[in-house]
Amino acid sequence: GHVESVIYIVKGRARMRWGEQLEYVAEAGPGDFIYVPPYVPHQEINALAGEPLECVLVRSGQIPVVVNLDIEPIEPPEEVLWVDDIHKGD
Repeated sequence: GHVESVIYIVKGRARMRWGEQLEYVAEAGPGDFIYVPPYVPHQEINALAGEPLECVLVRSGQIPVVVNLDIEPIEPPEEVLWVDDIHKGD
């Protein structure tokens, strides 16, 4: 979408894939920040199976924007537990 995002890793290990075909990859741990520029295709992944990943997400806009793209994820999508006012009970 059109907003910038910053993800702060509180607990666990995150893997971020990005690029037109999700061809780039990096990992982040507690205390690390991940910056996601506007309009960059990306996939957030819990890098440690069986351990929770806790993050704080901040976006540059007020409107929640998620655009699902018609590209195959490189790694299987996983269930995410959101704790916020937007994802009531999700």
